[in-house]
Amino acid sequence: MLNVILKLFITMLIAAIITPFIRKLAFVLGAVDNPSARRVNKKPMPTLGGLAIFLAFNFSTFVLLRGQFPTHELFSVFLAECIILLTGLIDDIRELKPIQKLFGIFVAALIVYFLAGIHMNYVTIMFWGKIQLGWLSLPITVFWILAITNAVNLIDGLDGLATGVSIIALFTTGMIGYFFLSSGNTYISIWIFVMVASLLGFLPHNFHPAKIFLGDTGSLFIGFMMAVFSLKGLKNVTFVSLIIPVIILGVPITDTVYAMLRRILHHRPISQADRHHLHHRLMQMGLSHRQTVLVVYGIALIFSFIALLYPVSNFWGSLLLTLAVLFGLELFVETIGLMGEDYKPLLKIIQKMAKAIEKK
Repeated sequence: MLNVILKLFITMLIAAIITPFIRKLAFVLGAVDNPSARRVNKKPMPTLGGLAIFLAFNFSTFVLLRGQFPTHELFSVFLAECIILLTGLIDDIRELKPIQKLFGIFVAALIVYFLAGIHMNYVTIMFWGKIQLGWLSLPITVFWILAITNAVNLIDGLDGLATGVSIIALFTTGMIGYFFLSSGNTYISIWIFVMVASLLGFLPHNFHPAKIFLGDTGSLFIGFMMAVFSLKGLKNVTFVSLIIPVIILGVPITDTVYAMLRRILHHRPISQADRHHLHHRLMQMGLSHRQTVLVVYGIALIFSFIALLYPVSNFWGSLLLTLAVLFGLELFVETIGLMGEDYKPLLKIIQKMAKAIEKK
């Protein structure tokens, strides 16, 4: 274990050292985000940050930690990673349409399903028993990968935001996998911690004021790997094993779900970008760039602490915990106006109840 920790530290250093070179490469290739109405940066910023993470991550898995991972699975996932990386690179340089990015993720998801053999097999439901997914295994697995990958892509709106949230989520996933869900497959947790180390090395260059952005190269790659890692724990789904990654990924999932609902409510295309994401709302409330990022980190940590309670809870405890999370989340969303200033059904119900109690 000490040997593994040392190699994780080396992985972090590699990511930190190569990032400035990737920054220069981004300018050469023209992978630069220019200021616009939707951007928060005030000057042209190089992207391609994900390339540094990709290189550090794969150098560690194939060289530093050689022999720790199943060969066929490792190479199959690497092929899928390359598809994701290529999709992100093209988008950072030439900007792809949303449907084109989805196609790239879809192809990578198929590789993970058919070549790597990573997918959901069956669901165990309380009082019902085991349900084999059968042919539904493919669409459910592909949907999960598409959803998580795009969720991380959507929260990448401020310096260090997606990177930091991903570090918190992945570290929690690795800890839960190692202590509660690994069943002898400790390589999964080590694999996750390699990604964490790569992100930690990149974060100082990406935190506000950022010297380089993740770009779609990074956000798509991170989101894709988070989806793949979580699927390793979702191979055979129970209530707890399903809810844990959802809670851990609470920030990107919440932002994505409410963004979709918001656009549907206002009769706008789901793929249409806006400035009403979680980080936008916090900044509109008066928080600075750095304060907003730190607040979202705090929210991600809360989700992670809650996720750590699930493995030590029974079914009913997990169910009550989930209901409490949903209630608190809806209250928070309405308070900051994530769905719009007029969408506050829960707050209105609480106000009516409070008035009724006062009258009594």
